[in-house]
Amino acid sequence: MAHAYTHTSDFGLIARLRAFAAQATANWAMSREYKRTYAQLSRLTNRELADIGVRRCDIADIARKHVYHL
Repeated sequence: MAHAYTHTSDFGLIARLRAFAAQATANWAMSREYKRTYAQLSRLTNRELADIGVRRCDIADIARKHVYHL
């Protein structure tokens, strides 16, 4: 019985490194967006937060949901 070995680039070292780099870049971008959102909401006064219906203790959850779509 003959077995044919077909090499796909999905399992190559270069492809895996590119995938890792792409994922690291995406994670970094999401982290920056989380920090930016958190900082923007944190800068608001308690009165401004109340006007939009947000409690200061909920800022982290809101930023997380905004970025990670949880």
